[in-house]
Amino acid sequence: MTKEQRKTARDWLYITAGILIMSAGIYFFKFPNHFSTGGVTGIAIVLGHYIPSVTPGTLVTIINVALLILGFAVIGKSFGIRTVYASLLMSGTLQLLEVICPLDAPLTSQPLVELMFAVGLPAVGSAILFNLDASSGGTDILAMILRKYTALNIGVALLCSDIIITVSACFAFGMETGLFSILGLIIKSLFMDLVLDNLMTKKCFQIITSDPEPIAAFITGTLHRGATRLQGEGVYTHEGKSVLMAVVSRHEAVQLRNFIRSHDPAAFLIITSSTEIIGKGFRGVN
Repeated sequence: MTKEQRKTARDWLYITAGILIMSAGIYFFKFPNHFSTGGVTGIAIVLGHYIPSVTPGTLVTIINVALLILGFAVIGKSFGIRTVYASLLMSGTLQLLEVICPLDAPLTSQPLVELMFAVGLPAVGSAILFNLDASSGGTDILAMILRKYTALNIGVALLCSDIIITVSACFAFGMETGLFSILGLIIKSLFMDLVLDNLMTKKCFQIITSDPEPIAAFITGTLHRGATRLQGEGVYTHEGKSVLMAVVSRHEAVQLRNFIRSHDPAAFLIITSSTEIIGKGFRGVN
């Protein structure tokens, strides 16, 4: 298996894991508590109150399939296969859970604790998908359509739709559940940004050294990352120095730092964090 094939397989594995994490949070914590924090699942929870003969999982499937058909009709072949896979997998997982693990009531008597899981697990799953340029479909498909045909601010439009869906929980399930849902929407926005920043964070190294070759060989040969070498001069000593610049993951950063400390203890390191790395091996330029 080539490196590209391994990366593709790993991406699909991460997408699957992200959807399973989302589905667990939605089914075990959102559905039984009627927490409606926007999106397709929020619509399904509210509609399920008025159409009790149809389960929320089935409503999610119906809405997602309808939106996928609309997406293919409007956007065409550029519609992402990852979004199709993620959307159908989530719908199927929710319906499967309804069969193998039916729930008639919340798991605990602590709604605030359950709200944390109802918001946190889907936020983690969504962040994993977003980091791989995928989504679980749903209202994201409407955003893609709006982006194509209008000049609307998509983020604001989606936020407004989420607010409307969330506030509707107040009328469907009462003020207490509605207020929990509004709180969940606020926490979801903050928590997803936090998780996404942590997933996307890379470490930027500036290494000032008199012996750059072993370090450069470790970066390119062991970590399989690129590096840039600059020539510098100490202002006080006027001694010639090499400056190596490289960007690595957090796990790779530990390896690189330990290697430098063991092979060149006199090297001067500047290590910073960044969530926006654009270029080969990271994100492409859009």
